[in-house]
Amino acid sequence: RLIQGSHIVVPRLYEGEQAYIMQNEDRRIVFAIPYMGRYTMIGTTDREHHGDPAQARISEEEIAYLLGVANAHFRKQLEREDILHTFTGVRPLCDDESDNPSVITRDYTLSLSAEQHQAPLLSVFGGKLTTYRKLAEAALAQLTPFFPNMGGRWTRTAPLPGGEDLSGPDALAEELVAKIEGIDLALARRWASLYGSRVWRMLGEARAVNELGELIGQDLYTREVDYLRRQEWATRPDDILWRRTKLGLVFTDQETARLQHYLAMTKAKEQAA
Repeated sequence: RLIQGSHIVVPRLYEGEQAYIMQNEDRRIVFAIPYMGRYTMIGTTDREHHGDPAQARISEEEIAYLLGVANAHFRKQLEREDILHTFTGVRPLCDDESDNPSVITRDYTLSLSAEQHQAPLLSVFGGKLTTYRKLAEAALAQLTPFFPNMGGRWTRTAPLPGGEDLSGPDALAEELVAKIEGIDLALARRWASLYGSRVWRMLGEARAVNELGELIGQDLYTREVDYLRRQEWATRPDDILWRRTKLGLVFTDQETARLQHYLAMTKAKEQAA
């Protein structure tokens, strides 16, 4: 079953870095989470989705629901006009015949098809991003008979990319301010949060803001764009502004056009070379 979940992003709703869990009258919980320093993200919803998952969009009912939950818990009251951005995802969950989308199991089911002399096919149904390491271990356990030289489990304590040698994003931001001439704390915090210790790979030999290339817009320089192209497969403005940095929340149409031009020019140069 396809279950749609939507979020809204609004101006910062409260002070502090803490997140809140809001218990609603329908027994669901909704989160309010600090987002990019100046916003609050509120979500999520649960509703059945029919049709193409790529066409999923937040509904007016979902917007009213999230605003209602937030307004029931916070002194600062939100209006429809306060919403700066929305996004919606669709979760494929295992059908347990529940009438309530919010209580459908989030557990996963693995189905292995292994015909003789054919490559095995392992299908994964359901699951949550928060349990992806456990799911991956279970998946590999099913495939072990087909790969006799497979190693043992190792991901339990392995850091995520950027988490290597990282004590915390705040400490890293302070280190960036100390070592990169001309950088402000807001940019250092954004980098530290997005890239962790791999920010040094992005910077390379650069040790000053004026060595970061052209300023595309806001605090996005071409050195960061090039890193995202090389290391994170970004090819379009949406890849960079929404799927990687979330700077789409503040970019103007003119700045977006400038980024599009830079990406097109860079691609043309690479093809010509």
